[in-house]
Amino acid sequence: MSDTTRRAVLAGAAGVTAVTVLAACGDDDSDSGSSGNDNGGSTGGAAAGGVLAAKADIPVGGGKIFTEGGGVVVTQPASGQFKAFSSICTHQQCVVSEVSDGSIHCKCHGSAFSAADGSVKTGPATKGLAEKQLKVEGDNISLA
Repeated sequence: MSDTTRRAVLAGAAGVTAVTVLAACGDDDSDSGSSGNDNGGSTGGAAAGGVLAAKADIPVGGGKIFTEGGGVVVTQPASGQFKAFSSICTHQQCVVSEVSDGSIHCKCHGSAFSAADGSVKTGPATKGLAEKQLKVEGDNISLA
């Protein structure tokens, strides 16, 4: 293979690698729509109005991830205080994977969000999770 052909092949490979890296590091406004991971959380519950969980199912300082209602994570940042947020990470639209120690974690790129208000605790995400409205009646939690 000549030096010119070898250089062309290497330059092409470098270009493909650069495009792949840049695509993986897209901004928070990406419209890829792909989830990037499996939802390791619960899949129980129902859309707006249907019961998602019992209050006892949501641990204090933690939460549960549900696929219903467009994807929601329900947290209990303090005893008796329940919050709900979109379960879609604002960085690359992966489904968040875990709620623990007062944080909602996305395993795709390491972003973490506050379980109390959905704000960004650790990037690369720069926007917080959108809050969703809950209805707590008796022992049941549902989307409003």
